[in-house]
Amino acid sequence: MAIELLPIPLPPTADSSKFKDFGREVKGINPSKFTPEEFEELRQALYKYDALLFRGVDFTPEQQYALTKAFDPQSENYGHGNKQTESDKKSILHPDLKTIPRVPQVQLIGNGNVYDHEGLSEAKLKHPSHTTFHRTRVSQEDEDKGVTRFYRWHIDAALYNLSPPRVTTLYAVKVPQGPPQVCRYDDGTGDELPVPLGTTAFVSGRTMFEILAPELKSVAVRAKVRYAPHPYVWMAPARAKSTGLGIETEGLEMDFKDLPPWEESKRKTFPVLWKNPVTKELSFQVHPCGVSELLIDPLPEGASSREKSLYPDGAHLTDLKEVRDILYRMQRPAISPNLVYPHDWHERDLVLFHNRGLLHTVVGAFKPDQVRAFHQCNLAASDEPAGPSEEDIRKWA
Repeated sequence: MAIELLPIPLPPTADSSKFKDFGREVKGINPSKFTPEEFEELRQALYKYDALLFRGVDFTPEQQYALTKAFDPQSENYGHGNKQTESDKKSILHPDLKTIPRVPQVQLIGNGNVYDHEGLSEAKLKHPSHTTFHRTRVSQEDEDKGVTRFYRWHIDAALYNLSPPRVTTLYAVKVPQGPPQVCRYDDGTGDELPVPLGTTAFVSGRTMFEILAPELKSVAVRAKVRYAPHPYVWMAPARAKSTGLGIETEGLEMDFKDLPPWEESKRKTFPVLWKNPVTKELSFQVHPCGVSELLIDPLPEGASSREKSLYPDGAHLTDLKEVRDILYRMQRPAISPNLVYPHDWHERDLVLFHNRGLLHTVVGAFKPDQVRAFHQCNLAASDEPAGPSEEDIRKWA
């Protein structure tokens, strides 16, 4: 049977013209057992459409690890390091992840108490909530009415020492039922988005770049971001914006000297734009919460739009507010309600997504007795993301 790729159903809020090359439901292939030829079709499809959905899959942690690893055969360890987040008590990720003992590359995430699960006698899971991370929060009255927020827009990546995974797989073991919620941006725009309970929301890095004004495309194609050492520890005392897209600048981040031991050589500096290995398109791939510096190259020789350009002579920005303001200006348009895909999870859904082409976030709030259990796998990559070519820079700068 040939592999069949069907458009994923979009919510009424989505601008379908921006999603024509986003997301496909896959039929005709067993994700736990596939031939080399079938996998190559799958690989091509993932990099073309950025997210693939399988429905009704029976999937062990071993099979999930094998599928994830097939996209990067030289990769070995979980994207943040095997058992690293559990041992790093100060990391903002620490409460969110529990390692499957026999397959340490696969994490159990979700909400509520889970018993006798894949070698874990008991796991107390906590769904990340904006109430513990944002500077402001939805009132209890509104939360009781189903109002919520995006938690934290991000790429799955350690952003220190290890390279960003190529692919993340998410498998829904248990999905609680409940009424939909309303995700409110609370940033003065009036934007809000109806979402299924406990959705994972995705936005396209390709679209994020494509919709930028020319002067911002010029900055993006010339820029690199430098992340703080141990960024999830560094950011832990700080508080996020109401959209979940970056940190408010209040001076609350941990001082570098108070972080766990770190080495300058292990800090990560990445291009703002990452090049798709199949389509060769550029995606805006920045985890805004962890960035501490922005490095912008000068305009290339012979650039014709110098008088209209930002930072024509280049810049090295280290003021956190300035760094965050320019990144927010570039990233915020792409999380507008009409550009967000909020996945409506069903039990035994398997979603593969191109971690170097999308940003995503958990959304919503659960009651303590609403049990949600997912398996997540991504692997620290064997290579670094490729940035824009000289031709790309000449085209967009």
